[in-house]
Order: sequence, then C-alpha cells, then structure tokens
Amino acid sequence: MRRYGKHTDEDDIRTRPNRRGNRPRTHIRPKHEDAAEGMVLTVDRGRLTCLVDGRTVVAMKARELGRKAAVVGDRVALVGDLSGAKDTLARIVRIEERTSLLRRTADDDDPYERVVVANADQLAIVTALADPEPRPRLIDRCLVAAYDGGLDPLLVMTKSDLAPPDTLLELYGALDIPYVVTSREELENGDAADRVREHLAGKVTAFVGHSGVGKTTLVNALVPKERRRTTGHVNAVTGRGRHTTTSALALPLQEAGDSPLPEPDQGSGEGWVIDTPGVRSFGLAHIDPSRVIHAFPDLEPGTEGCPRACSHDEPDCALDAWVAEGHADPARLYSLRRLLATRERKEGD
Repeated sequence: MRRYGKHTDEDDIRTRPNRRGNRPRTHIRPKHEDAAEGMVLTVDRGRLTCLVDGRTVVAMKARELGRKAAVVGDRVALVGDLSGAKDTLARIVRIEERTSLLRRTADDDDPYERVVVANADQLAIVTALADPEPRPRLIDRCLVAAYDGGLDPLLVMTKSDLAPPDTLLELYGALDIPYVVTSREELENGDAADRVREHLAGKVTAFVGHSGVGKTTLVNALVPKERRRTTGHVNAVTGRGRHTTTSALALPLQEAGDSPLPEPDQGSGEGWVIDTPGVRSFGLAHIDPSRVIHAFPDLEPGTEGCPRACSHDEPDCALDAWVAEGHADPARLYSLRRLLATRERKEGD
C-alpha cells in the first residue's frame, strides 16, 4: 500500500469522482468580508427582496446558512449581483445578530415556532372598537409576545366613530401602554396617520392585528406611495375580515416628497413600517412565562421572596405581600397575572 508523505505531488493522489458532477463539498466556508450590508424587505417562496445601498435586490439564501432562515427586518450580508437589475440574483451569506424577535405559534400546543419579524423596535397592536368587536385576549397575547421578544408595545384603536374606547383604555391603563385612537373620518383626511406617525418616527414598527380591523388601511395612510389592497369586507356571521396581506412587508414611513427607499438605518430617518398578515390566532407555546415579569420593573423586585419556579399566580407568591405593603399598584399585579394566564384561555373568551 502506497503511503503519501507530507510533501506530495497532487497529481499522484487519487480522488474519488463526484457522482453529481459538481464541486466537492468542503467544511471551510468563505468569510465574505467584502459582502454588502442590506435589510430584508419581504420574503416570497424562497426569494428575498432586500434593500442594499438604496436599491432593491432579489436574493436567495446561501447553502452555508443551513436551515437558518432570514425574515423581514433582518440585517444581512449579500454577495453576487447587487445591481438590482431584472432577472439578477444575489446571495445572502450571513444574517447579523438580531436585536429583537417577534415570534408566534399557530396554537398553544403547536411546537413549531414561526418568526414574524426581526429587529423591530416596537409592536403596533391594531384593534377595532367595533365591526369587528375587540378581542382583548388576542391583544394580551400580542403584548406577551412583544414583552418576550424585546419590542415596546403601541395600542392603536380604530373605528372610534362606531364605539368609544373607554372600556379598552380602562383595561390596559395599568400597563402604561402608549395608545392612539382613530376614526374612519380621521383616516380619510390624514389626521389619524399624523398622530400615529408621531409614535413611529425613527423606529422600526411591526403592525399586527386580526382581519378587518383596518390595519392595512392605516399602513396605506402612513405609506401612500406603496398602497396595499385593503380588506373592505367583514363577514357578517363571524365578524372577521378576509386576509388581504399574505406576507410581511417592510415599507419606509413616508410623507409627501419623501424618497421611496431611504437607507435601512433604524436610528435615523422617518422610520419603517412592517405590515404583517392578519392573524386569527396567536399561539404562545414558545413563551417562557418567567420572562414576562421583566416587562414589569415595578413588580420584579418583589419576586425575590417567591418560591422556586413560582408562576406568580399561586398562594405562596411573594408579590401579594409586596403589593399589599404599598410597593406597587394592585392593578399592575392584576394585569401581570391576566397576561400570564392568557395561555390558559382561548383568544375569543
């Protein structure tokens, strides 16, 4: 048997032919240090539209990323044809570290986790005050997902011309969530968009809400140059609208005369709006309830006396004594426990 020394002529080494006819695989992956930076705007059947140097580029995920998927809002590194010309295709070779992550499951017993948006600063939860009726349990679930994923919540209430917002404001008052109340007339004349825009400036904001609440109508008012088809119909039997937004899409927050595609910099410019498909359920199977308490800094010190693995909703929970001693508002503890219990209840309850 012939043995090869340290310095051999490569022509003397036999190689096994590759049956597929392509290059043999190697564990050495290129670093792509010269890759361009971009932001994922939307994903459609394996093709990702990214913003690179002010132009849109269609790309696909490189094989070396394995099963790691890029989602809307991701900051990525791209190589290949970055001209953005028709029928060109770039490659995403790296997904940068994420600052926040909005996730959900289809149901509470579904182990498959769906990543909705990455790197958003806040979550705008859009709910109608009537037609269809508000669903507080769904709002609670969105709040839990926002707190868990590192997003600041914003409550946007639409159709105030059909019903007053008092009940919802009372329900969520103890959470100190910023909110905006809008009507159909205000959406038409632009007043509602102006008030909402004040909360979005310089931020990346993901919009979520169930069908028929006017979410896409509001997004169209905020981004007039990139209008998306609105629902326009609510089922009279179920009280739910039909899905019209089928994929998440990042759009630059615009006013008259704005450039349609600013640089993807979260810290400057007018900000970004991410429109997501309407949801009929928001599963929380992936949520660790112990992390929800971090969204209540006034209550968190009171958990030091809690027993191990305390659910914060049991007889031995130290928060009861903490609140009774006047360290925090009882309404805040009620709100915390309502959010923690939301996994145990149906969203329509």
